[in-house]
Amino acid sequence: MNTADILQRLSETLEARKHESPETSYVASLYAKPDKMLEKIGEEAVETIIAAKNNDREQIIYETADLWFHTMVMLSAKDLSPDDVLAELARRFGISGHEEKASRNRSHK
Repeated sequence: MNTADILQRLSETLEARKHESPETSYVASLYAKPDKMLEKIGEEAVETIIAAKNNDREQIIYETADLWFHTMVMLSAKDLSPDDVLAELARRFGISGHEEKASRNRSHK
């Protein structure tokens, strides 16, 4: 599989799971329980951090994949796509991280 297509194919699969039974589809079960979906993102984030602290390359990859997967489920549940996030990342190119953070802080006050 072409790596450029992975996010798109996963996004399409997640959208299709919206119409499946929570009893037979793990993703549908997450859509049915939004709090559980969000808890899974937190859990996977913590596991990713632990893997990074332990300098365990394989676990970092594995846990990051879980984190991205569950984050994509959340995006899909909110009718967002990977393209929405990629567009935001593209917007930030050429902007200093310090400048970008300062602009967020100014706009939230």
